[in-house]
Amino acid sequence: MSSKDATLQARVLRVHERISAAARAAGRDPATISLLAVSKAFSAGDVLAATRAGLRQFGESYVQEGAEKIARVREVAGLALEWHFIGPIQANKTRLLARSFDWVHSVDRLRIAQRLAEQRPSDLPPLNVLLQVNISGEQTKSGVSPPEVGALAAAIAALPHLRLRGLMAIPAPAKDPAEQREPFRRLRELLQTLQARGHALDTLSMGMSEDLEAAILEGATIVRVGTAIFGARAT
Repeated sequence: MSSKDATLQARVLRVHERISAAARAAGRDPATISLLAVSKAFSAGDVLAATRAGLRQFGESYVQEGAEKIARVREVAGLALEWHFIGPIQANKTRLLARSFDWVHSVDRLRIAQRLAEQRPSDLPPLNVLLQVNISGEQTKSGVSPPEVGALAAAIAALPHLRLRGLMAIPAPAKDPAEQREPFRRLRELLQTLQARGHALDTLSMGMSEDLEAAILEGATIVRVGTAIFGARAT
């Protein structure tokens, strides 16, 4: 085993230990929480190394880079991996996005959802979709505002070739664990409101390297972890 593989496997083990400890603290089964390795800006070789550490779910933020990486990893490894798009969506990239990915976490406009539905190939399973919520009300961040979530969810749930699964958010950074938990709690309550209205939703994508414990305590089912697995990205 190379030193790079050894380092990555140790990091993955540590993240799994953090997830398990947080799940136990919340009285949850760790198996109900998926680890999404955020591989944006890292190479296909890095993804292949991560697969050797047991990871099977990867997140990308740039459509072209992600699609090329997906094709390269599939060509080399032939593994059944799950690819998630987690970045801002440009209207002129929706066709490639709809054809290449299994999940999209960052839908915040009906028109984007309509394009994804129209452009999802009929021979592929429905595209799993999450609504990105601007849970902290930050002007610099994408996401639908909390009061608008209900109407957008209803409209998207009616579209063909998509499966609305839940909500995603990237809250404003906070160091205090109680402050970290607050926006995650609000996102969980939004999901529960939608479930009470009849939406069959099962996914909360929230929590990253710095705050995954707080997110799990509030019900995260997917945590998106990049730095704690791959290290710092080159600038």
